[in-house]
Amino acid sequence: METRKLYYEDSHLRHFCATVTGCEQSEKGWLVTLNATAFYPEGGGQACDLGSLNGVKVLAVYEEGERILHLCDGALEVGVAVEGEIDWTRRFDLMQQHSGEHIVSGLIHQKFGGMNTGFHVGTTEMEVDFDVPLTALQVAEVERCANEAVWQNLEIQCWTPDPQELPTVFYRRKRELPWPVRIVRVPGYDSCACCGVHVKKTGEIGLIKILSCVSLRGGVRLRLVCGKRAYDWVAHVFEENRLVSQVFSVPMEQTGGGAQKMNEALAAEKYRAAGLQSRVAALIAESYVNHGDVLHFEDGLDSAGIRQLAERIAAVCGGRAAVFSGSDGNYGYCLASTDGDLRDLCKEMNAQLCGRGGGKPCFQQGSVQTTQAQIRAFFEG
Repeated sequence: METRKLYYEDSHLRHFCATVTGCEQSEKGWLVTLNATAFYPEGGGQACDLGSLNGVKVLAVYEEGERILHLCDGALEVGVAVEGEIDWTRRFDLMQQHSGEHIVSGLIHQKFGGMNTGFHVGTTEMEVDFDVPLTALQVAEVERCANEAVWQNLEIQCWTPDPQELPTVFYRRKRELPWPVRIVRVPGYDSCACCGVHVKKTGEIGLIKILSCVSLRGGVRLRLVCGKRAYDWVAHVFEENRLVSQVFSVPMEQTGGGAQKMNEALAAEKYRAAGLQSRVAALIAESYVNHGDVLHFEDGLDSAGIRQLAERIAAVCGGRAAVFSGSDGNYGYCLASTDGDLRDLCKEMNAQLCGRGGGKPCFQQGSVQTTQAQIRAFFEG
């Protein structure tokens, strides 16, 4: 028996009454069929509705032929009248995403000839794939125009043309489709074959925000959010920007400039620190002239500093230089020599001192998870 699709008659229907026409137990629960339903089954890139039937949870909904199956966590008696309740927060969110995607896809098709080749609504954002490349300026133009469509509060038209009318209806599609074809149209922006449910007017979408655009197989993948998801994203980024403005002591609308100044100052300090580190390394190396093998601990060095100091010492000591920097539990190291092969020594040290690393025969670098005392015991016996 075909199920009447109330969700197509009114996409905002939250509560409805129906009669149970079937109930079969399955591995995951009970498969319930109704004579009519407002529960949208999964399809067209849109997730199914959730909710309840007479208080019994609806865990999933999918279409099988002319029937719509409701996977429930309890049985319902055939012939009994039930009250269905849709999880409206979920449904409205999914409709906001789907309707917003149609506007964006329609604009990319209109302006750049791009076709939507993939569409997925996740729990936090959407991913939509297109078969044309887009620049940052083009993406910004699409976002601006998409939100203009929202502000116009246009009526979204959904209908199934009869077989005679269908050939005269323009709609975005990847291939010819057999009748019946359901059309979803946003006047002036998009006309597309779609089996999903949508908001009634574009104003209900609220906001469309494109988060990123990356190249993918000759085209692009857009990440975007609509409606409450877009508001939540903007609110989160606003708060993060407020915190950044406090750190940089600049107005929120000038954090980019503040970050640039901070980056320039940091680069200057790094250059200054590298110069100081080089001079310190030279002074330390002088103390090891003709010393032979050297084991040296120095606080506060990064990996480049450890390497520089080891190479400076190895150049003058006449033996092998082993330089460590860090604290008990985690030391960075560098073993250096002007000749000879340090690989066996490094391998043995890593094995005994919980280390990892390697390199060229006369240069080995890595880290050990041990103490200074254990390092000294290894090298000094």
